[in-house]
Amino acid sequence: MGLATGALLVALAASADGAPPASAGERFRAANELARDGDLPAAIGAYRELAAAGVETSALYWNWGQAALGRGAHGEALWALLRGRELEPGDARLGLEIERVREAASLDPAEIAPEPLSALARLARRLRLGLASLLLVAVSLCCHALARRGDRRWLAPAAWTAAALGVALAAIPLAGSLARETAVVVAPDAPLLDAASPAADAVGTLREGEAVPILADSAGYLRVQDSSGARGWARASDVWPIGRPPRP
Repeated sequence: MGLATGALLVALAASADGAPPASAGERFRAANELARDGDLPAAIGAYRELAAAGVETSALYWNWGQAALGRGAHGEALWALLRGRELEPGDARLGLEIERVREAASLDPAEIAPEPLSALARLARRLRLGLASLLLVAVSLCCHALARRGDRRWLAPAAWTAAALGVALAAIPLAGSLARETAVVVAPDAPLLDAASPAADAVGTLREGEAVPILADSAGYLRVQDSSGARGWARASDVWPIGRPPRP
């Protein structure tokens, strides 16, 4: 057992010995030590535990992506980086790394972005357009109220202008919310099944690293559509939704 592995086990088991439980930061640093020592499966396991516990940051998913890439798991690496971008849409480093891994996996740009409206949702979060829209509406209401109290003719046009801008900005996150949820194929040669059942027959194979829209969800299976238009069911262990934290 390496020193980093021992450090992580001590951190995770501290509460059992009566010591204060390790902080999320300590557990994250221990996971990074595992990755630096070359114990990539253990590092990924530690990142997964942190994320499933709600400790989600772009840095965690960046490191997870690098560890997965080190194992040759391009699909898992892309999922981690895309999940990190969902949390931090403005992180340019994540965008560059996503492109690098996409090219290494020989995927077309459209194969990792099947829902164009998702970009609008990220833009809205990045620029906080929902908050900006509410502020503009508040400004509009204040201008209307002040215009009624005195002879300030310029306030009425300002009020209507602010209202129009507020509505226009609100339309962007609203359009983004119409995007279908997507998932990334993290397993090589993941079968596309004709039913959500262990006894189902395979009707095709999903490409590792491809992002696919989720059409339905049923007890451990996701109904998806690949870039060719083929629809079917995939095991949830093979296809991970970008918009959700990983399962424990």
